[in-house]
Amino acid sequence: YLVKGTFGLSDLERSIRYSLEHAKNLAEIRKLNTSLEKRVEQRTRDLAMALQELEQTNENLLRAEQEILKALEKERELNALKSRFVTMASHEFRTPLSTVLSSAALVAKYNGPDDEPNRQRHIGRIKSAVSNLTSILNDFLSISKLEEGKVTSNPVEFSVTELTHEVVEEMSGLVKPGQEIRCQHAGRTEVTLDKNLTRNILINLISNAIKYSGEGKPIEVRTDLQNAHFEIAVRDHGIGIPEPEQAHLFTRFFRAQNASNIQGTGLGLTIVKRYVELMHGSIDFESREGKGTV
Repeated sequence: YLVKGTFGLSDLERSIRYSLEHAKNLAEIRKLNTSLEKRVEQRTRDLAMALQELEQTNENLLRAEQEILKALEKERELNALKSRFVTMASHEFRTPLSTVLSSAALVAKYNGPDDEPNRQRHIGRIKSAVSNLTSILNDFLSISKLEEGKVTSNPVEFSVTELTHEVVEEMSGLVKPGQEIRCQHAGRTEVTLDKNLTRNILINLISNAIKYSGEGKPIEVRTDLQNAHFEIAVRDHGIGIPEPEQAHLFTRFFRAQNASNIQGTGLGLTIVKRYVELMHGSIDFESREGKGTV
């Protein structure tokens, strides 16, 4: 501030020049502040983008790590499955092939007219062994087709009771002495499902019941068709499934310890489960060791 009467022309000129310089400096400062604010905003946006990219990179790395771990787990499972397959296949193929070889050698020796009963007995053993091999190969083929997505459900209307009796008649040649397959049906008889898949499910479940039951033990097949709900239950009174092993029942190549001496691939129930799911159904079981299974 300048007080009148206390300054001269040079003081006024100097004061005005100072004020103009000061105003110019303030304008520069404002300009620099504006520029600085813009740079800070730009740097903040850049930093935010960098952080976002870093988070995305971390997510991608985490996802990649999880996928690698899943791949490793699948590889371990695949190696375990291969190991089980080799063990199972070597055992299941060796037994019937040995039977075929030994029976064929004996048939060649029984060439006399009085040896006909022995020849027929060994021919029967060869047929049985070949049937077992065919069953094993069919299981492998079925699981392969399922894995490749080549099996589909083609619903048609058919009679439940007729199909059940056809399957039971077909399986009657496999029953052990004293075994009897008993059928019971409740509700309507006509159902719309894939007939071939339903037939294969019945064949597999009934053959398991025959296989894991002793002589003289009945096998009960119950079908129930009420409204839109269709249920198949196959009960045996055989060796049952040990409780600690029940969680693995539908796992490929799984065989319970008490079934190690009974022929099987460990694929049957896996195939049944996949067939049931293809028809939008579900499968469950009840079992007590030594008491049987449903």
